[in-house]
Amino acid sequence: MSTIAIVGAGPQLGRAIGRRFAAEGFDVALIARNRTTLRAVADDLSDTGARVEVFPADVTDRPALHAALTAAEERLGPIDVLEYSPAPTPADLRRAPLVEATKVTVDSVLAQLDLYLLGGVAAVQHVLPGMLERGTGTVLVTSGAGSGPIIAPHVANVQIATGGMRNWILNLHAALSGTGVYAAHVAIAAFIGQGGHDSQPQTIADAYWRLHTERTEAELVVQDLPDDYLEQGLADKFVES
Repeated sequence: MSTIAIVGAGPQLGRAIGRRFAAEGFDVALIARNRTTLRAVADDLSDTGARVEVFPADVTDRPALHAALTAAEERLGPIDVLEYSPAPTPADLRRAPLVEATKVTVDSVLAQLDLYLLGGVAAVQHVLPGMLERGTGTVLVTSGAGSGPIIAPHVANVQIATGGMRNWILNLHAALSGTGVYAAHVAIAAFIGQGGHDSQPQTIADAYWRLHTERTEAELVVQDLPDDYLEQGLADKFVES
């Protein structure tokens, strides 16, 4: 059995990616902060026939992230596919608010760098040496499309961090040519689960599987935003009711 580790696994996209890869014979390691959420996702995937294990960890706690990935390898075997897609909670956004482009400060960027760029570097560098040694593996790193493909000035401090992450993954894609290891960036310009067909988690998860199997594109842009996306603001999951 192959293994996919989903870092930042949640009830929408993470669950859909887990189900899609489990359908192809993968075991699934779910990594995120909230054990209750992870357990609910794992329970939902229990009918797939795959081994699905949860490993709670905060990606901003590098030793905890390392321990979670190590435990996943010990329980499920080498990580063949790493998918990295952390997202803030409403509590995170209260602690480290989103900042518009004219109001960006050093402090407003630091927390976003920790979550997106530095967490991504830590996760990828944990699995990459083993992938290179085996001569096979896939790294899929996800961010909002404000990381480069579109303009989102209302969340500029996040885009500084995700833009750096995107740039690194595009360069990693080029650097890995000929090694058997594949890396790609996924830029999601959609309100996942809220819009049309292209915004649905399963549709996006199918695209991840295609990236993994075709292994050609450096970047996939999922574009399904309404024309008034700047006025609509954040997706519902980031807004407390």
